[in-house]
Amino acid sequence: MVKFSRGGVTAPSGFLAAGIHCGIKPSPLLDLAVIASEVAGPIAGVFTTNRFPAAPVIVDRLHLRHKTGRAVIINSGNANAFTGAQGLADAKEMAQLTADFLGCPHYQVYVGSTGVICPRLPMPCIREHLPRLMARLRKGGHREAATAILTTDTKVKEVAIVTKLQGTTITVGGMAKGAGMIHPNMATMLAFLTTDAMLHQPALQQALSQAVERSFHCISVDGETSTNDTVLCLANGSAGTAILDPRSPDMARFQQALNEACLALALQIVDDGEGATKRVEFRITGAQTTSEAKCIAKTLATSPLIKTALFGEDPNWGRIIAAVGRAGPRVRSEDFALAFDDVIVVHPGMKITPDAERRVRRIMQKKRFTIQVTVGRGSAAATIWTTDLSYDYVRINASYRS
Repeated sequence: MVKFSRGGVTAPSGFLAAGIHCGIKPSPLLDLAVIASEVAGPIAGVFTTNRFPAAPVIVDRLHLRHKTGRAVIINSGNANAFTGAQGLADAKEMAQLTADFLGCPHYQVYVGSTGVICPRLPMPCIREHLPRLMARLRKGGHREAATAILTTDTKVKEVAIVTKLQGTTITVGGMAKGAGMIHPNMATMLAFLTTDAMLHQPALQQALSQAVERSFHCISVDGETSTNDTVLCLANGSAGTAILDPRSPDMARFQQALNEACLALALQIVDDGEGATKRVEFRITGAQTTSEAKCIAKTLATSPLIKTALFGEDPNWGRIIAAVGRAGPRVRSEDFALAFDDVIVVHPGMKITPDAERRVRRIMQKKRFTIQVTVGRGSAAATIWTTDLSYDYVRINASYRS
């Protein structure tokens, strides 16, 4: 059993955080954050699949070979992406400067950046203000750290989950940023998770990969992905549990807690989608394979025609039928079924429910609802959470750099 708590990334014992304004963004917006553990421990990571990974992603992948971590330093307002050798040197310097303050090896410090792609990172600002950032490290610094990593976000995104392992209370904490360029295989998003449980690094990596697959890889705002996407999970063992056996019930409980934390952060990202007024869950059932179900789900979640209909609260489900038909997997119209929440609109055999449009229109006026699509007689399924596409999305992205 898991339950939600408060405290974000510093909710687990042995973790501190801070956030400040250093000059990357206009004053007084916070733009530099740090998370630090009192002791080093195993760390796991999942990164962007973009062919042009940002400098921090390259550095983090290199550091992950050592399988241990102590801290993460993150800036917003500049992605340090497509910046070449100098950008790579800047990311390495951020790690080294932080490591010098903590007295740990540079490879135990990980780096995150988010913001505009291409401009050079203003390192003089970071060099000048990093001592002040490190001096602010404290248990209560989670909120300002979560604020300092935001870009077009309108809300801070934090979570803390508490459960019991081996009779001892352990916590999984987290913070994230993301509002646009959100799509499976992650997006313009960063997420950092902490836990005071103890497990070997391969088990932590497997657990994080599974949690990401069921959360951050199941959300879409606009079908776009980016160069900086990073999810990191740092464990420090401060709760005092023995090392978790990957085959034990305790490991299953830890996995559940990590899954819950990642999904909570992922749904907060969708709820804060750029210009979004609705969160819609697409459930695909009856597919032959999971990959086919995911393909159909992604097609529906990224269709501009469907997303604008969601915004306009227009029950034009013909757009859903057309999107399923073009998604790629073989489907038969005779097997197709469609429901909005508990209202079945289309039954197998191409039968339309009388008076369905009036009932569906009421459902579409809600802020959150589910659309279930059955595409055949198979047993594979997939779920994706998405948003509508509003006027504000265009406004935000037409003037992102200004």
